[in-house]
Amino acid sequence: MKWITAVIKPFKLDDVRTALMEIGVQGLTVTEVKGFGRQKGHTEVYRGAEYVVDFRPKLKLEAAIADDQVDKVIQTIQKAAHTGKIGDGKVFVFDLEKCLRIRTGETGTEAL
Repeated sequence: MKWITAVIKPFKLDDVRTALMEIGVQGLTVTEVKGFGRQKGHTEVYRGAEYVVDFRPKLKLEAAIADDQVDKVIQTIQKAAHTGKIGDGKVFVFDLEKCLRIRTGETGTEAL
């Protein structure tokens, strides 16, 4: 099993969620986050005063995925989140050692 974390632009959430559901991903956790990468911050003017915005709003998506679905999930996220502009995001994949469904006691991929 793998734990997939993706950081995407907020307006791409519906596209990514829909695409993941179409390939059979059954669970997804979404968190509003702020951060920066190569995009860095930017300068804005508010009421005549200039200030620097260091962190950009993003969404962090997290899902537990069976090993045989990993490549398909990564490709789906990439395709659905892609705009071609800086700040499109990143996908990270981690090994998931154990999973337990609290309600039934199922473990491993049955718990996904």
